[in-house]
Amino acid sequence: MKIIAKKDKDAVAQAAAEIYISALKENPDMVLGLATGSTPLDLYAKLIEANKKGDISFDRVKTFNLDNYIGLPADHEGSYEYYMQENFFNHIDIDPENCHIPPGISDDFPGFCQDYEAAIQAAGGIDLMLLGVGENGHIAFNEPAHKLQAMTHVAQLSPNTIQVNSRFFDRVEDVPTQAVSMGVGSILRSRKIVLLATGTKKKPTIQKLLQEDLIDPAFPISFLKAHPDATLIIEEDYLK
Repeated sequence: MKIIAKKDKDAVAQAAAEIYISALKENPDMVLGLATGSTPLDLYAKLIEANKKGDISFDRVKTFNLDNYIGLPADHEGSYEYYMQENFFNHIDIDPENCHIPPGISDDFPGFCQDYEAAIQAAGGIDLMLLGVGENGHIAFNEPAHKLQAMTHVAQLSPNTIQVNSRFFDRVEDVPTQAVSMGVGSILRSRKIVLLATGTKKKPTIQKLLQEDLIDPAFPISFLKAHPDATLIIEEDYLK
């Protein structure tokens, strides 16, 4: 793994934006894997700014989101469909037909999961995957377990994740307990991975990743060690 350490979360986002801007200029037909949560927001804001300035275009880009809560309609403020529209897609020149997000409502989630994997492969695979990490080491909604799912699947959220994500809801009871999530295999098939981590609560997670050699399904982020082109962009304080 390549480690890039920056002084604060804005500098982390700037370093990530530079990677994305360079990649999009080199390949305007990129397939992007996208993440949600609070960490990517500064990156998305910088990419929106670059798009509005005419530095980059998303008109030929395809995107596939990592995950989404089960049980929330697309217009629910907690839905990742809502998140992506409000924080990114509505502000750039992307074709809505090229934006792929797992649905919160479906009559056949197992069938969708198979179709999602097929759609990713039909697009040529993901060129650049954006990741965040949970305090317990989860990536997407691949929670710590004895064995991890390889491909897109229905995931059960851990009590820790539900508690941490309750900050986005009125009550902890409102947080969905299941999600559709790309699997670790889906993520590792990406040609390049960029993981962003900021804030004091993620520091122990990243320090554990950097200090321990094992690849362990009980610590899903550790699987990034098996990827040939994974970059972690973190705050400098994480290395102290």
